[in-house]
This record gives sequence, structure tokens and C-alpha cells, in this order.
Amino acid sequence: MFRPLLAALALLLAAAPALAADTVVSQKNRVFRPLEVTINRGDAVIFTNEDNFLHQIYVNGLFDSEEKAPGEDLKEVFTQSGTFQVRCHIHPTMKMTVRVR
Repeated sequence: MFRPLLAALALLLAAAPALAADTVVSQKNRVFRPLEVTINRGDAVIFTNEDNFLHQIYVNGLFDSEEKAPGEDLKEVFTQSGTFQVRCHIHPTMKMTVRVR
């Protein structure tokens, strides 16, 4: 009696798309932490400015943020697979890698 219902529910759940996940990256002492993350295509990275000064985050060809003040976040969804270097216009030595599967 319940088997057909359970089988239908299992098929429905298996076909449902995975929910996108957010990965948090902090910016503190002019450093991204962690220095490297691996995410799935469609997931977002939230960059949190925990420094006492501005940051302006970018990935060539993907996004280029406005200046973010201390305490502000930037959320970027990565829609393309590949390996991307994230940098800060204001602090050129700040670098991190985002790998998107």
C-alpha cells in the first residue's frame, strides 16, 4: 500500500536539483581566508570584510565589485566551471583561488 508512494517519493527526491551552497571567505589583515575553496557550479562565495579598511574584489572576466567597507559582505555566484583567481584592486597582494566543479 505504501510502497508505490515511497517509490514515487524516492524518484521525486532523486530528480530534485541540489540546493546551492554558500561558502564564506573572510578578508582580514589583507588576506583572504581560506586561500583556496572548491565549490559546485551555481554555488556562491560570500566575501566578508573583517578588516578596518576598504576592499574591492574582482575576478577578471567574471565580476568586479564596488568598494566594500569594513563589515560589508559581497556575495558572488559562480556560474561557470573552472579555476579562478580572486584579487583585491586596493591590495594587489591579496589573492585566493576558487575552483568550481
